[in-house]
Amino acid sequence: MFTLTINQIDSRRDGDRVPQLLKDLRHIPARLDFDRSVEDEVQGILDCPRQAVEAAMIGLRSGSWYVGIGVGPVNEPLPNQIKDASGHGLVYARRAVDRLRHGKDRVPVAVEGPLAELAAEAEAVLRLLGHIVLDRSPAEWRVLDLLTPGVRGQQKAVAAELGITTQAVSKAVARAQWNEEHAARPAAARLLGLILEAR
Repeated sequence: MFTLTINQIDSRRDGDRVPQLLKDLRHIPARLDFDRSVEDEVQGILDCPRQAVEAAMIGLRSGSWYVGIGVGPVNEPLPNQIKDASGHGLVYARRAVDRLRHGKDRVPVAVEGPLAELAAEAEAVLRLLGHIVLDRSPAEWRVLDLLTPGVRGQQKAVAAELGITTQAVSKAVARAQWNEEHAARPAAARLLGLILEAR
């Protein structure tokens, strides 16, 4: 399983951003839904590496969160609440977040698991993806939030909704490297999945 521990970088300065993050993550299917685990932290447990990548990108988007991914088993049966869960996956996720909190990484995502080399490779790909996500402007996000990956012919409808030209939409998509991000996400998910398979 994939445990995400997402810890707010500076809650004293930014206030409590947990409710907004939970709202942003609510569409992701989880074995144990994302919920507040302690004051400024959110945790969730997922079965699917693709969903772990998606959740990580959501956490990185605002620049307000440390995103730790732990790959490993969680004790079953799962409890009703994340704060009561236990197992190696949660230990790895905690270790990942702690490493971020004591480091100076520009893209605050880390992966821990039983196979350190594979975890490091997954982390490297996630950091490249995170770099793309963190560099986007609010104007680019206004466009991207209306697009669905892999669906052709959307740009005209997005342009009409935003009151801009199709060319402006196309330029925003290119500048934001949206197609490149979504083409590379499966590589990150595959590396996360390999950590579980090789155990």
